[in-house]
Order: sequence, then C-alpha cells, then structure tokens
Amino acid sequence: MASILQNLRNTVIAGFVLTVVMVLIVAGVTKQGVPGADHAWIAFLFRWLHVVSGVMWIGLLWYFNFVQIPSMPKIPDEQKPAIGKVIAPTALFWFRWAAMATIATGIILALMSGYLLEAYTLGLAGGGPRSLAIGVGMWLGTIMWFNVWFVIWPNQQKALGMVQVDADAKAKAARTAMLFSRTNTMLSIPMLYAMVSAQNIY
Repeated sequence: MASILQNLRNTVIAGFVLTVVMVLIVAGVTKQGVPGADHAWIAFLFRWLHVVSGVMWIGLLWYFNFVQIPSMPKIPDEQKPAIGKVIAPTALFWFRWAAMATIATGIILALMSGYLLEAYTLGLAGGGPRSLAIGVGMWLGTIMWFNVWFVIWPNQQKALGMVQVDADAKAKAARTAMLFSRTNTMLSIPMLYAMVSAQNIY
C-alpha cells in the first residue's frame, strides 16, 4: 500500500481503479448491469470529468487565495524562491490546465445534453429558469477561464521571472495577477451556486 501512496501517479491510477471496482459492485448489487457506452452514459462521463476538473481548478484557485498569497509576507525572503521557483510554477501548470479541462468538458456536456445555445443565451433561446441558471454559471466560468489563460498566466510568468522584465513591470504583473485571481475567487462563489442550482432547483 505504501508503494501506491508514495507515488502520485500510482495513487491517481489506484483512484481510477477503485472507481471502476465501485461501478462494478454497484452494477452487481442493483442488478442494473455495467453502464454501456450509450449517449446518456457518455454525457454522465463528461459531467463527472467536468466536476473532477472543476474541483482541481477551484481547489487551486482557493489554495492561491486562501493559503499562498496571504502566507507570502510571513515567509522569510531567503525561503521565498522555493515558492516562486518550485511550488508556484507547478501549481500554475495544474491550475491553468484544470481550467481548460473544466471549460472543455462543460461545453461538450452542454452540447451533448442539448442546452448549449439556451445556456449561452441565458434562456433567451428557450429552456426557462434552468437555462438561465446554468447559463450564468457557464458565463462566469468562461470569464474565469479567460482570466486564467489571458491575464493571470501571462502576468504570473513575469512575476515569477519566467519572462524577464524590469522590477517595476514585475511588481505590476504580480499585482495584476493577484487582482484577477481575487476576481476569479469572487466569481467562483456565484458560479458554483448557479451550476448547482441548475441541477438541483430547476
């Protein structure tokens, strides 16, 4: 067991294996059979992947804003390079690609489920309150994704020294990245409410 848990790749593989075992057990207990590759199951698979990606994305967003940014002033200067050169670049890699996976799986799911146009038009193309709710969530998520890829990441590259700029530009980039990260944190709260309400209220 220790050999599985000491290696992240093995831990993740074990998580997927446990998921398959769970699906088989539930299929046997409920006597409904193993899910087939029909449209409904594939849509469910994309919903699950959307949630998994979203957990990674928002989890890292909240890590940056609730843990890393507030802790930086308390870290001695000689220890800060460990954050800026090792931890932050790795966290930002997973952060931006989780954002990409979340938006991609969300759009695929909306397309497969037949509400993409209704959601992105906030219910004006039909669908009622559910389309309005999921549409608000999708627009907030889209804005957040845009911020990650086209504002936060380019500015973080400057702030962390991955792109060489002068000290003033570096400080400005760090502030811009922080403000847009805080913007995404603010937007994540109504976004999550909109997404969950569309599935459970309407």
